[in-house]
Formats: sequence, C-alpha cells, structure tokens
Amino acid sequence: MFTGLMKMSARAALVAGLLASWAALAPNAATAADSVPLLAQTATPALPAAGVGAGNGGAVILPPGSSSEAQAEAAGLPATPAAAAPVRMAVLLPNRSGAFGAAADAVRTGLLTAYSRQKDNIQLSIIETGDSAADMQRAYDEASARFDILIGPLSRSAVTAVAQSGRVSKPTIALAQPDMAGEGEMQLPAQMLAVGLSIDEEARQVANWVEKEKAPGKIFAISTGVAWQKRAARSFQLRARQLGMQVETLELSTPSNALSAPGLAQLAKRVEQEKPALLFLALDASQAVQLRSAVGTELPLYGTSQINPFTLKRDNPNDKLPELDGVRLIDIPWQLQADNVAVARYPRPTINDNERPNPDLARLYALGIDAYRIAYGIAQQRSGFDVDGVTGRLNVNMVSGGATYFQRQETQAIYQDGWPVPTADQY
Repeated sequence: MFTGLMKMSARAALVAGLLASWAALAPNAATAADSVPLLAQTATPALPAAGVGAGNGGAVILPPGSSSEAQAEAAGLPATPAAAAPVRMAVLLPNRSGAFGAAADAVRTGLLTAYSRQKDNIQLSIIETGDSAADMQRAYDEASARFDILIGPLSRSAVTAVAQSGRVSKPTIALAQPDMAGEGEMQLPAQMLAVGLSIDEEARQVANWVEKEKAPGKIFAISTGVAWQKRAARSFQLRARQLGMQVETLELSTPSNALSAPGLAQLAKRVEQEKPALLFLALDASQAVQLRSAVGTELPLYGTSQINPFTLKRDNPNDKLPELDGVRLIDIPWQLQADNVAVARYPRPTINDNERPNPDLARLYALGIDAYRIAYGIAQQRSGFDVDGVTGRLNVNMVSGGATYFQRQETQAIYQDGWPVPTADQY
C-alpha cells in the first residue's frame, strides 16, 4: 500500500502544480495524459456516451498560430447580423506536446463533454497555443477580436499576463487563479472570472469548517518545503487568524521523498507536550499516512483534496486507506458524490483496463465541465446565477462594465472504512 501511495504522491504533483502555482506540471505529465481520451487527435473527436462531430454542431479545434481569418473560416462563423448569429466561444489551451499537455487534454475533454449536452446556439472553437504566457497573450488578443466569450488561459502565469494586459474586453473564464502579490488578491478586470481549482481556496474553506467544529487550543498547520504545500499552510493560517484562531505553521523535511523520521518524532513530542486542538495537513495522501502513524489517531486531522488519491471509479475493493479513518478533508463532488445529480449527468473519462484512474486529471476534467457551464450561463446573458457544479456549488456574477464575483464551495468529507465520504453536515 505504501509503495502505491508513493506513486500517487508523484502524480499528485501534477494537480498540485496547477491548483497551487499552475506554473509547471509533474515530470510524468506526458504519461498521465494517456489516462484521458485525447479528443482532438482525430478529425471527428469522440466523447464518452455522446458524439460531438463536426457535422453535428461540434467544436472546431485549431492549431497554434492560426490566423484570425483561419479561425473564423474553420469555425464556420456566419456572415449574418450579430443578433442572429450563435454565441461564439473560443477555448484557449496549450497544445498537447508541451508541459501542460496532460492538463489541457483533461480540461478539453470536460469542456466538450459539457458542450455535447448543452450546445443550443453555441459555436465552440478550441484554439491551441504555445505554453508560454506570451504565446497565450497573442492568442488571447487575436481571439478577442473574433469571439464573444473566451475560456482560458489554463496556466497561472498566462492568466496573470492576460489580467494585467489591460486588454480584457470580452467575457473571459480563466481556468486558473492569477499570481497574487504578497498576501492580497489581484483585482481582476471587469469581464474576467478566475474559476480554476485552488489549493489556497481549499485551505481557506477548511479554516471556515474548523472554526465551526474545533475545540479550544492552538492549531498546527503542517507542510513540507514544496511550494503548493507551503502556500496551503499559509492560506489556512491567514484565514484561521481572521476567524480568531491561533495557528502555527510547521515545515517537515522530506529526504528520499518521505517525511523525515526525526521530524515526525519531534512533531509527536510537541503534540504530546502542547496538546494542540487539531492539525491541518497541507500534505498528500502518503505523507498523511506517515504523519498519522507518528501522532496517533486521537488528534483531529483536517486536509485538502490532496489527501484523497481516489476517484469514484473504485473497482479494487482492496484499494483503501483505513490508516486515515476519521481524517477530514474537502474535495469536489466529482470525486466524492456519485449520487449528486450534476455528477451523475456526465460520463467518466474512459481509461485503459489496466490503468489506475488519475484523480488529478479527473479534477481537471470536472473543471472543464463547469467552465463550459459557466460560459453557457453568461452566453444566456445571465449576469448572476448559481450552478450545482461537479466541482462544487458555484456562485457567478458578471455584470457588464461592473465588478465580477465567483465563489466555489467544495464538499466536506471524512475517511470511513478507508474511503472519503461526504459528511452529514455541510457548513
């Protein structure tokens, strides 16, 4: 089990990079891409359970460097007046040969899956770009002149570049959070929403949850030196302090890709001496198992989606983590709630029979679904609306010329019999 978890830790770096920094993917990103159908490899992309063919109002996939005229021609943009034309959406994603290829494929699959079920009066085009922020900025500027709604960019650096460019003139659904200066939040342009999954935001939501349940006492927020973990611990600490809680961050070293045994022993000693109210774990699943074995089962532990290495496709009954029973976490409905109406509506990405479902790419597939649903709501000229999404309960507000607002509430869960399951009470 522990060896399997260590492999999961490597894969978890993929989503951690996107959720926390969106600056780079894990080294195995290229192989991880194989766990999600590559819809754009064929002339007529195939979707699980539903087709989106070019002759069926399907999405048009454009290569990097396509001109505006080529984009318009490929998308079949009508020459009729704007009032009679379909709403034209452009999805800007890195090409599959680059560092973000696996993530882009997962998001693309989710977008096309949602589009296949809700395409009324929508013309969807997918524009592939280079990985760099400059490449994406050029593609964004060109697409802005030809399309009504833009979905993307995908990387954190590219979102930041577009947000700071001063050239956001069309509704834009960014697929990542922008880089923040210091501890503040970047003010987004009036027509831009940042809907990307965020470890930072998960940590803040855990702090809100803890405030409802915790016993009196100090809280330890535990991380390693990995960037996304340090950010999560810091985000938890800041939000918890706003709520009147006392939080100390502790960083453990990771020689040989495992938590330091002396560090864990020192932590266990501090827990015994100081008796904190709980621990917040900005860790992955294998690290959480190690820490739990060191501090025991009596102390309440809370974490983010990264301590859930599973998807809802659970064919192996022995694939469990009973070591984490009682540990609390938050994650998206797509990973936790098979009976959720929105989740049940969409098919799971197809994978090879001998392949383990990748939870990191599953979350990005779900992000693609919800990104399209948000764009669809905006296309219906709804300035403010709620979405029962596969990534959480979404609240969207985009008033033309005014401030934008987006909030995602994920699902609270607890490990029971080796699996994370939603809690009875959701705060």
